[in-house]
Amino acid sequence: MNFKDKKLAFTIYLYLGALFITSLVVCNLIFQKFFYWKPFGDVTLFGAPLFEISVGLLPYPITFLITDLISEIYGRKKANQVVTAGIFASVFSMGIILLANKVPAISASPVNNSDFSKVFALSPIAVLASMLAYLLAQYVDVAIYHFWKKLTKGKHLWLRNNFSTFLSQFLDTLTVVLLLCVFKVLPWNLFYGLVISSFIFKLIIAFIDTPFLYLFVYMFRKRFRLAVGEEIQLEM
Repeated sequence: MNFKDKKLAFTIYLYLGALFITSLVVCNLIFQKFFYWKPFGDVTLFGAPLFEISVGLLPYPITFLITDLISEIYGRKKANQVVTAGIFASVFSMGIILLANKVPAISASPVNNSDFSKVFALSPIAVLASMLAYLLAQYVDVAIYHFWKKLTKGKHLWLRNNFSTFLSQFLDTLTVVLLLCVFKVLPWNLFYGLVISSFIFKLIIAFIDTPFLYLFVYMFRKRFRLAVGEEIQLEM
C-alpha cells in the first residue's frame, strides 16, 4: 500500500473512531427520555409494556457496526483502541457534567439549576453503568468477532457480525439495566420489560446493519485492493 492509500485509510479510521465516540457519549446524555416503540402492536410482559425503550438506544447500535467494520478492515488491535478511547471520552464527559452541575446558574440563564440537574444529574450514574456494560460488551464483541473470523478464514461475514453482536448486545443490555436499577435510576418493575425490549430492538438493528457492513467492507476491499480476510496495517 502506497503512502497516499495509507493516509486515506488512517483518515477513514479516524472518522470512524469519531463516530463511535460521539454515538457512545450521546447515548449517555439522552438516556432519560423513553418512548414507546411498537412494531407489533401493544404487547406487555411482566405487566409492563414490552417496547418501552430509551432514546439512548437509537445511536448505540452504530457503535457495534463501527467496531465490527474496524475489526474486519483494520484488525483487532485497532478495534480495541477505539473501544478504549470511548472509555476515556465517557469518563471525561462525566467529569464535565459533574462540574457543570456544580456551577450556579445566573438569574438570566435560559436553563436554571433545577432544570439542568433534572436532565443531567443522573448522567454520571448512567455513564458509570453504561461504561461498565460497554467495557464487557465491546471487548466480548471484538473477541468473538475475531474468533469467528479466524475459524471461517475470513469468510461468512454475516456469521461473525451477527454472532458477536447478539451475545455482546445481550450482555450489554442486561448489565446496564441491572446497574441502573441497582443505583435506583430506574424502578425494578421495569427491569424485565426493558431488558427484553432493548435486546429485541438491538437484534432487529443488528439484522438491518448486516447489509451495510457488507457494503462498507466491499467498498474498502475494492478501494484498497484487499483480499478476503486481509487487514490494513496502520503504523502508529
